[in-house]
Amino acid sequence: MAIDLDALRRAPDLEGPNLVAADAADRLVLDLAADALAAAAGVPGAVVVIDDAYGALALAAVDAGAREVRVHQDPITGERALAANARRLGVPESDRPRSLPLSPALVAGARVVLMRLPRSLDRLDEVAATIASDAAPDVRVFAGGRIKHMSLAMNEVLGRRFERVDVSHARQKSRVLVASGIGARPAEPLRPAERRDDRLALTVVAHGGVFAGTSVDIGTRFLLGVLGDAVPDAASAVDLACGSGVVATWLARERPGLVVHASDRSAAAAASAALTAAENGVDDRVRVTRADGLEHLPDASERLVVLNPPFHSDAAVHTGIAAHLFAEAARVLEPGGELWCVWNSHLRYRPLLERTVGPTRQVARNAKFTVTASVR
Repeated sequence: MAIDLDALRRAPDLEGPNLVAADAADRLVLDLAADALAAAAGVPGAVVVIDDAYGALALAAVDAGAREVRVHQDPITGERALAANARRLGVPESDRPRSLPLSPALVAGARVVLMRLPRSLDRLDEVAATIASDAAPDVRVFAGGRIKHMSLAMNEVLGRRFERVDVSHARQKSRVLVASGIGARPAEPLRPAERRDDRLALTVVAHGGVFAGTSVDIGTRFLLGVLGDAVPDAASAVDLACGSGVVATWLARERPGLVVHASDRSAAAAASAALTAAENGVDDRVRVTRADGLEHLPDASERLVVLNPPFHSDAAVHTGIAAHLFAEAARVLEPGGELWCVWNSHLRYRPLLERTVGPTRQVARNAKFTVTASVR
């Protein structure tokens, strides 16, 4: 492997001393797939890469001779990091991987699939079903991860779609599952899950891997209990880091005529939010965008932003994600506008909110969560 994986960067995602763009699991996938990549070298479209964090797998495949590599990465920041790393390494534009949605077109005719194992079994099943639907019959899937995030259930999920699943030896706390032999092709694409929440009178639709799936997490439920008082005369609102779209859909339903701009960097989340809004009959007023923060909205344009911020960057707990989202909210809020935010109380975000957005008051608090309103 000639490519220097240590030269890769995570930007525009968070960067820091303990946050790497390529790890031991990436290296193990590439080592175990070396012969398969060599056999596929020069064959257009033979190699597909899924859930590659920052481009390590895709760019190494190109370096090994793969051509017309198709890639799907859930976060838009991952796509941008891959593109930036390709430019930084001097990969010719004609050889750069092409990003596609998770769909049959992504995997059509693929003979080698390199991927990182998602933590969510629902996400893994959705990916496996997509591969099994349209990849070449002799496709081999090399799915790697850190052992602490893997489970035997992953073997079972892959085993439902493939005739054989081999498990590699462990190396540097990483392991790879190698799936081969497509079983019966799925009769139709795997549908996202849905569930009715009787307490909220909402139906939640979620693709695999979306935070909380079809459930309403307890932080969001706590926030919704007090959100009726948030800038009641606003003509529009923003659901930042919208996940499955519960907050956006609830706001649109509770306030007839309100337009809600929902955004998430995750492709699965954005697609789920659009489906949740449609299922509940408010898709005409919920506008969903896959975006890094609120890059699609102009400065000082909104009176209300609502946020339940994530605090993980991959496996690492990192406050930089919340800081980025708070700054995006501050930029988009007009003077006097408010950011309503729910957060785990132990994270003590109030000083950061005061500095980044403006004067912050506590709206509600229970044993685990705090809801605050920050005025721009």
